[in-house]
Amino acid sequence: MNNTIEYYEDNAEVFASQTLDVKFRDVQDKFKALMKEDAYILDFGCGSGRDAKYFLESGFRVKAIDGSKKLCEIASKNTGIFVTHMDFLDLNDEDLYDGIWACSSILHLPKDKLKEVFIKIIKAIKTGGYFYTSFKYGDFEGVRNGRYFIDFTEESFKSFLEEFKELSITELWVTSDARPGRESEKWLNLIMKKA
Repeated sequence: MNNTIEYYEDNAEVFASQTLDVKFRDVQDKFKALMKEDAYILDFGCGSGRDAKYFLESGFRVKAIDGSKKLCEIASKNTGIFVTHMDFLDLNDEDLYDGIWACSSILHLPKDKLKEVFIKIIKAIKTGGYFYTSFKYGDFEGVRNGRYFIDFTEESFKSFLEEFKELSITELWVTSDARPGRESEKWLNLIMKKA
Protein backbone atom coordinates (compact mmCIF):
# COMPACT_ATOMS: atom_id res chain seq x y z
CA MET A 1 0.00 0.00 0.00
CA ASN A 2 2.87 2.40 0.87
CA ASN A 3 4.32 1.82 -2.61
CA THR A 4 1.01 3.02 -4.04
CA ILE A 5 1.10 6.23 -1.98
CA GLU A 6 4.74 6.75 -3.02
CA TYR A 7 3.71 6.31 -6.65
CA TYR A 8 1.11 9.09 -6.31
CA GLU A 9 3.51 11.34 -4.39
CA ASP A 10 6.12 10.93 -7.13
CA ASN A 11 3.66 11.28 -10.01
CA ALA A 12 1.02 13.62 -8.53
CA GLU A 13 1.29 16.38 -11.13
CA VAL A 14 1.34 14.04 -14.12
CA PHE A 15 -1.53 11.97 -12.72
CA ALA A 16 -3.62 15.06 -11.96
CA SER A 17 -3.04 16.54 -15.41
CA GLN A 18 -4.07 13.22 -17.04
CA THR A 19 -7.30 12.91 -15.05
CA LEU A 20 -8.56 16.43 -14.26
CA ASP A 21 -10.21 17.04 -17.64
CA VAL A 22 -11.30 13.48 -18.40
CA LYS A 23 -14.93 13.51 -19.52
CA PHE A 24 -16.72 11.57 -16.84
CA ARG A 25 -20.10 13.31 -16.90
CA ASP A 26 -22.25 10.20 -17.62
CA VAL A 27 -21.12 8.48 -14.42
CA GLN A 28 -21.13 11.68 -12.33
CA ASP A 29 -24.68 12.45 -13.48
CA LYS A 30 -25.91 8.93 -12.65
CA PHE A 31 -24.74 9.46 -9.06
CA LYS A 32 -25.90 13.08 -8.92
CA ALA A 33 -29.44 12.00 -9.90
CA LEU A 34 -29.62 9.91 -6.71
CA MET A 35 -28.66 12.78 -4.41
CA LYS A 36 -31.15 15.10 -2.72
CA GLU A 37 -30.69 18.86 -3.14
CA ASP A 38 -28.46 19.56 -0.12
CA ALA A 39 -26.71 16.19 -0.11
CA TYR A 40 -23.38 15.77 1.69
CA ILE A 41 -20.92 13.75 -0.41
CA LEU A 42 -17.57 12.26 0.60
CA ASP A 43 -15.11 12.08 -2.30
CA PHE A 44 -13.10 9.17 -0.96
CA GLY A 45 -9.72 9.27 -2.70
CA CYS A 46 -10.32 12.41 -4.73
CA GLY A 47 -7.09 12.46 -6.78
CA SER A 48 -7.01 15.66 -8.87
CA GLY A 49 -10.31 16.85 -7.37
CA ARG A 50 -12.17 16.51 -10.68
CA ASP A 51 -15.29 14.87 -9.23
CA ALA A 52 -15.38 16.88 -5.99
CA LYS A 53 -15.28 20.03 -8.13
CA TYR A 54 -18.20 18.80 -10.24
CA PHE A 55 -20.31 17.93 -7.20
CA LEU A 56 -19.54 21.29 -5.58
CA GLU A 57 -20.55 23.08 -8.78
CA SER A 58 -23.78 21.02 -8.72
CA GLY A 59 -24.62 22.60 -5.36
CA PHE A 60 -23.76 19.72 -3.05
CA ARG A 61 -21.72 19.89 0.14
CA VAL A 62 -18.51 17.94 -0.37
CA LYS A 63 -15.73 16.61 1.83
CA ALA A 64 -12.72 15.36 -0.13
CA ILE A 65 -9.87 13.18 1.13
CA ASP A 66 -6.81 11.54 -0.40
CA GLY A 67 -3.87 9.48 0.85
CA SER A 68 -1.30 11.49 -1.12
CA LYS A 69 -0.28 14.84 0.40
CA LYS A 70 0.67 16.21 -3.01
CA LEU A 71 -2.67 15.23 -4.55
CA CYS A 72 -4.45 16.89 -1.59
CA GLU A 73 -2.62 20.14 -2.39
CA ILE A 74 -3.46 19.90 -6.09
CA ALA A 75 -7.11 18.97 -5.39
CA SER A 76 -7.44 21.87 -2.91
CA LYS A 77 -6.36 24.27 -5.67
CA ASN A 78 -8.68 22.66 -8.23
CA THR A 79 -11.75 22.61 -5.96
CA GLY A 80 -11.31 25.66 -3.74
CA ILE A 81 -11.98 23.56 -0.62
CA PHE A 82 -9.59 22.14 1.95
CA VAL A 83 -8.81 18.54 1.01
CA THR A 84 -8.00 16.29 3.97
CA HIS A 85 -4.87 14.13 3.86
CA MET A 86 -6.09 10.80 5.22
CA ASP A 87 -5.72 7.05 4.90
CA PHE A 88 -8.86 5.14 3.89
CA LEU A 89 -8.60 3.08 7.08
CA ASP A 90 -8.86 6.25 9.19
CA LEU A 91 -12.47 6.90 8.15
CA ASN A 92 -14.41 6.98 11.42
CA ASP A 93 -17.49 9.04 10.55
CA GLU A 94 -20.90 7.64 11.43
CA ASP A 95 -24.21 8.17 9.66
CA LEU A 96 -22.92 11.36 8.04
CA TYR A 97 -22.94 11.17 4.23
CA ASP A 98 -25.79 10.96 1.73
CA GLY A 99 -23.30 9.62 -0.77
CA ILE A 100 -19.76 8.26 -0.84
CA TRP A 101 -17.92 8.50 -4.14
CA ALA A 102 -14.84 6.25 -4.41
CA CYS A 103 -13.90 6.51 -8.07
CA SER A 104 -10.95 4.23 -8.91
CA SER A 105 -9.50 4.76 -5.43
CA ILE A 106 -10.19 1.85 -3.08
CA LEU A 107 -9.06 -0.55 -5.81
CA HIS A 108 -5.55 -0.04 -4.38
CA LEU A 109 -6.37 -1.99 -1.20
CA PRO A 110 -5.61 -5.67 -0.61
CA LYS A 111 -8.81 -7.67 -0.04
CA ASP A 112 -8.52 -7.86 3.78
CA LYS A 113 -8.06 -4.06 4.02
CA LEU A 114 -10.83 -3.51 1.48
CA LYS A 115 -13.19 -5.45 3.76
CA GLU A 116 -12.21 -3.20 6.71
CA VAL A 117 -12.83 -0.11 4.59
CA PHE A 118 -16.24 -1.40 3.46
CA ILE A 119 -17.26 -1.73 7.13
CA LYS A 120 -16.18 1.90 7.69
CA ILE A 121 -17.99 3.11 4.56
CA ILE A 122 -21.21 1.38 5.63
CA LYS A 123 -20.99 3.13 9.04
CA ALA A 124 -20.30 6.52 7.43
CA ILE A 125 -23.24 6.47 4.99
CA LYS A 126 -26.71 7.42 6.16
CA THR A 127 -29.42 4.77 5.83
CA GLY A 128 -30.78 5.06 2.30
CA GLY A 129 -27.54 6.68 1.12
CA TYR A 130 -25.57 5.65 -1.95
CA PHE A 131 -22.03 4.45 -2.55
CA TYR A 132 -20.31 4.56 -5.97
CA THR A 133 -17.04 2.79 -6.65
CA SER A 134 -15.09 1.38 -9.59
CA PHE A 135 -12.47 -1.28 -10.15
CA LYS A 136 -10.45 -2.39 -13.12
CA TYR A 137 -12.24 -5.30 -14.74
CA GLY A 138 -10.63 -8.72 -14.29
CA ASP A 139 -9.32 -11.14 -11.71
CA PHE A 140 -5.84 -9.75 -11.00
CA GLU A 141 -4.68 -8.88 -7.49
CA GLY A 142 -1.18 -7.56 -6.82
CA VAL A 143 1.31 -4.89 -7.91
CA ARG A 144 0.94 -3.52 -11.43
CA ASN A 145 2.82 -0.47 -12.78
CA GLY A 146 4.14 0.43 -9.32
CA ARG A 147 0.74 0.33 -7.57
CA TYR A 148 -1.30 -2.32 -5.79
CA PHE A 149 -4.57 -3.28 -7.50
CA ILE A 150 -7.50 -5.55 -6.81
CA ASP A 151 -9.64 -6.18 -9.91
CA PHE A 152 -13.18 -7.52 -9.96
CA THR A 153 -15.68 -9.04 -12.39
CA GLU A 154 -19.44 -8.94 -11.80
CA GLU A 155 -19.31 -12.42 -10.24
CA SER A 156 -16.28 -11.87 -8.01
CA PHE A 157 -17.62 -8.56 -6.72
CA LYS A 158 -21.05 -10.02 -5.91
CA SER A 159 -19.28 -12.79 -4.02
CA PHE A 160 -17.16 -10.21 -2.13
CA LEU A 161 -20.28 -8.20 -1.25
CA GLU A 162 -22.06 -11.19 0.32
CA GLU A 163 -20.44 -10.32 3.67
CA PHE A 164 -22.01 -6.86 3.64
CA LYS A 165 -25.74 -7.39 3.92
CA GLU A 166 -26.40 -3.66 4.49
CA LEU A 167 -25.39 -2.88 0.90
CA SER A 168 -27.35 -3.82 -2.19
CA ILE A 169 -26.25 -3.17 -5.76
CA THR A 170 -28.66 -0.81 -7.50
CA GLU A 171 -26.62 -0.58 -10.68
CA LEU A 172 -23.61 -2.38 -12.10
CA TRP A 173 -22.09 -1.68 -15.51
CA VAL A 174 -18.84 -2.03 -17.45
CA THR A 175 -17.21 0.92 -19.22
CA SER A 176 -14.08 1.59 -21.27
CA ASP A 177 -11.38 3.78 -19.72
CA ALA A 178 -12.31 7.43 -20.31
CA ARG A 179 -8.70 8.53 -20.83
CA PRO A 180 -7.63 8.96 -24.48
CA GLY A 181 -5.68 5.98 -25.82
CA ARG A 182 -6.78 3.67 -23.00
CA GLU A 183 -10.21 2.70 -24.32
CA SER A 184 -9.28 -1.00 -24.35
CA GLU A 185 -9.05 -1.00 -20.52
CA LYS A 186 -12.36 -2.02 -18.96
CA TRP A 187 -13.82 -0.84 -15.65
CA LEU A 188 -16.48 -2.32 -13.38
CA ASN A 189 -18.73 0.46 -12.03
CA LEU A 190 -21.08 -0.05 -9.09
CA ILE A 191 -23.71 1.95 -7.29
CA MET A 192 -24.86 0.46 -3.99
CA LYS A 193 -27.51 1.56 -1.53
CA LYS A 194 -27.37 1.21 2.25
CA ALA A 195 -30.48 -0.50 3.57
